[in-house]
Amino acid sequence: MAVILLLLLLLTGYTGWHLWMLPPVAWMRWTLVGVEAACVAMAVFSLTRYLDRVPYGLAVAVYNAGNKGLVVIFYLFLFFLAADLLRLLHVLPTAWIRDSWVSTGVLSAAMALLFVYASLHYEHKRRVELTIDTHGKVDHPVKVLAVSDLHLGYHNRRADLDRWVAMLNHEGGDMLLMAGDLIDRSMRPLLHEDMAEGLGGLQMPVYACLGNHEYYAAYYSPGEVEQFYSEAGITLLRDTVVNAGDVDIAGRDDRTNSRRKGIDEFVFRPAAFAVLLDHQPYHLEEAGQAGVDLQISGHTHRGQIWPLSWITDALYECSWGELRKGATTYYVSSGLGIWGAKYRIGTQSEYVVINLMPGTVETTGAAQ
Repeated sequence: MAVILLLLLLLTGYTGWHLWMLPPVAWMRWTLVGVEAACVAMAVFSLTRYLDRVPYGLAVAVYNAGNKGLVVIFYLFLFFLAADLLRLLHVLPTAWIRDSWVSTGVLSAAMALLFVYASLHYEHKRRVELTIDTHGKVDHPVKVLAVSDLHLGYHNRRADLDRWVAMLNHEGGDMLLMAGDLIDRSMRPLLHEDMAEGLGGLQMPVYACLGNHEYYAAYYSPGEVEQFYSEAGITLLRDTVVNAGDVDIAGRDDRTNSRRKGIDEFVFRPAAFAVLLDHQPYHLEEAGQAGVDLQISGHTHRGQIWPLSWITDALYECSWGELRKGATTYYVSSGLGIWGAKYRIGTQSEYVVINLMPGTVETTGAAQ
């Protein structure tokens, strides 16, 4: 945590210095640097437990303003870093990033347009479709819906949830699978806005595994997480397997729990189509070795914004999308919701429609 705070301090200090130098008048300099400092302070405060102790409306405002501001600061940092490199290469005149009304106006307009796009793009939920040949393991077509990383909380609120529930009900399916991080990090917003009631409106059986953020919430609210799933009508699978017709669904506990079961400890019916929900997509080969037909994961968000997507692509064997290895299909979702700021740049919010077919059909990849 100390390293992260130090990096944040360096990033904001560098960006703040450039914000001070860019406009030609003092009042604008003070305003820009003051807003930056306030956003950083609110973002850091939103990571603490004290956020749950302030009035609810204020907590919502602090969380959203701080986290959105932090993403804007990050992109300003990238802009100023690129500008400094070009200046050192004698490509960009220093006058363009010092005491310039024109540059101040152009940069402000560019940031505004970028984040209007990022907000609208986040709100657009992409439908991804897969078709999988089960080689006779199901005796009739089964339509499975899959989502991950809703991150219900101070930013993804009841109104957002109600839209998502309506969207999934309109799609229709034989079951809905949730691959972790239904909860952001605090139970307070979910209880305050009765989100269990909203989830109860889903018109299909729902099965879920835990993600790391459920553990964050449970640390401060022991017992409330599992109770919430129960009240929402969601079957929570913690290192357990449930039979759903011709499909066996295993929900693996999150890797936050170092004592969770190994995948090879799950017992699937030999003739059933075996599905594994495992929030964090590490060691994918283990599912194939255990005879799993389909693994659904989330967690990565594919970085949420570019260029962080490059980092997740480098860290994970599959940071997003479909992967086939042997007889096993893997799908890592970038998430229906998001953590922090409700922006997406270079990634997508999505839900997945998986058609399990009984006979010999051509397995099709994700339509993205």
